[in-house]
Amino acid sequence: MYKVYYFTAAWCSPCKTFGPIVEESGIPYQKVDIDNDTELSAKYGVRSVPTLLKVNSFDQAVGDRIVGVQSVDNVKKWYNG
Repeated sequence: MYKVYYFTAAWCSPCKTFGPIVEESGIPYQKVDIDNDTELSAKYGVRSVPTLLKVNSFDQAVGDRIVGVQSVDNVKKWYNG
């Protein structure tokens, strides 16, 4: 089982495009503002936004990530893959 984090920032133009796409995909996720949660961003090595990150719920290991704007179909494939 994975937990999905969506790393974003208020000043990020691509994030404004990608946010509605993530929402439309229907995947469960937790939104993380990198400016407000620098500790979590640093923990997972997030250096670019937008980033979607799958984290193993058991041991908190990173499973996979998407960086940059993607299509709804790509987000769903990534989540289910």
